Amino acid sequence: MSALHIDDLSVGYGARRIIEALSLPAIEGGAVTALVGPNAAGKTTLLRALAGIIPAYGTVRLDELELSRLSIAGHAAHVTYMPQSLPQRVALTVLEATLSALMSSRGWSATGAAERERAMATLARLGIADLALRGLDELSGGQRQLASLAQCIVREPAVLLLDEPTSALDINHQLRVMQLVEELARERGLIAVVVLHDIALASRWCRRIVVLSNGTVAADGPPEEAVTPDMLARVYGVEARVERCSHGYVQVMVDRAL
Repeated sequence: MSALHIDDLSVGYGARRIIEALSLPAIEGGAVTALVGPNAAGKTTLLRALAGIIPAYGTVRLDELELSRLSIAGHAAHVTYMPQSLPQRVALTVLEATLSALMSSRGWSATGAAERERAMATLARLGIADLALRGLDELSGGQRQLASLAQCIVREPAVLLLDEPTSALDINHQLRVMQLVEELARERGLIAVVVLHDIALASRWCRRIVVLSNGTVAADGPPEEAVTPDMLARVYGVEARVERCSHGYVQVMVDRAL
């Protein structure tokens, strides 16, 4: 099973450091890891650094492969990133965009029946096969988010980085997306790292939760270890109870702001 190693990582914008010398135990494939924390905690910055989009100092390694030493194309062959905000006015259909993502990840110049079948199977698994011939600029925010996710997973990357993939989705599609990401991680040994604001959603679908606060790690572990009343008070500034539901999943009930 592959693993992502992050050691002594520092990231910032210009002279402003957001993350300083951050290290984490290896993020292993086969399960989903959530990055949670309040606004401006450094979640998106860390994800963008792992994606190779912004400069970072330190080590980001996929097994023995140092990702920071790869070209943009080389990095993209192993790591796929889905941002919060998606490009506007893209003159492609959902199917064309999915096929384009598949082609770019493999260096292909043309597609055939097998590639179209793979793209359609990806859309079907996300429940948006009926949108295949719709233009991206015709979709709602939630539909565009699902189409963007299709472009990510059709590439079959080793590392999947998702920045708030459920933020524009209704409850049904939130569950559909998280279940799919968890299934793909388990089936393919995929390393999946997801930024989420919903701690209950993270606790339900993620085997590991990394809590960030001011660019540092405030907690790290399985949901029952990372999500505690003490952590919620220190990091989020709330008084809350953490209990298990009848199915054994962690639930958070916030009583008041501190």
